[in-house]
Amino acid sequence: MKIAFVGKGGSGKTTLSSLFIRHLAATATPVIAVDADINQHLGAALGLDEAQAAALPAMGAHLPLIKDYLRGDNPRITSADTMIKTTPPGAGSRLLRVVEDNPVYAACARDVRLDDSTVRLMATGPFTESDLGVACYHSKVGAVELCLNHLVDGRQEYVVVDMTAGSDSFASGMFTRFDLTFLVAEPTRKGVAVYRQYKEYARDFGVELKVVGNKVQGPDDLAFLREQVGDDLLVTVGHSDWVRAMEKGRPAPFVELESANHEALRTLHTTADAAYEGRDWERYTRQMVHFHLKNAESWGNGKTGADLTSQVDPGFVLSEGLATTAPQPA
Repeated sequence: MKIAFVGKGGSGKTTLSSLFIRHLAATATPVIAVDADINQHLGAALGLDEAQAAALPAMGAHLPLIKDYLRGDNPRITSADTMIKTTPPGAGSRLLRVVEDNPVYAACARDVRLDDSTVRLMATGPFTESDLGVACYHSKVGAVELCLNHLVDGRQEYVVVDMTAGSDSFASGMFTRFDLTFLVAEPTRKGVAVYRQYKEYARDFGVELKVVGNKVQGPDDLAFLREQVGDDLLVTVGHSDWVRAMEKGRPAPFVELESANHEALRTLHTTADAAYEGRDWERYTRQMVHFHLKNAESWGNGKTGADLTSQVDPGFVLSEGLATTAPQPA
């Protein structure tokens, strides 16, 4: 399962994604957490202190390693230098699994202890001084997109991505990489405006979207969200003393989270599990190729000096059955 949390800045999407990650860990579900937001807060929401969060390796800084590993012995990719963020896998490519050890996880992931469980946390990394004024943030999240393109996940395995705020995630094809997208919306006009924009952009790509109402304080807030988003409203979450204590650096055991919020997280989990049953691997691969061809034509061919359209393996379909067949390093 690949799950995205999106929403406007300040909506609480990082908090909700961290709670969902904690819920999955508490149910012994294998999970990889990915911080793909321009503001890197997921580590702190999972209980890391400032020093620990700052020490997380940046995926963007390890992009050459990621490309070299994923390339494998795919004959259509002449060198790792010709790989871009949208490069799709093909015969000979190495694939990532949720539950395994590999050089990408060794370089880019760190284990985070959550009560009695552990999750892997990966982060795009913040802007560096050398990036300011010259780099686009979407070049940072390219490492995440490349990994998602090469990741084979199965039932009851989760990758949860805290996405960048608002509609910025549409600057790449990464928004199509998920089985389900949870849009966190406050009961305000600005909150639902992001929902409308996201739904409009995603309409032609079959993106499964559900709204999580956050900071809902009473019947009027609930009625407003129901009026504005209709059947897309899945569940609502209100004030949490547990979350407030966690944000102050005094987290209680996760089992002490309010019962209503535990129930909301169970609803997210059940809904996400059901979404996997409808995964169309052929469409998933086709969309991957679609965005690669667009990027190759618009900038990739010019940047690499190669015809990147030739990287597409027309007979290749990513699927769960490939989880045990991709080549691994000797």
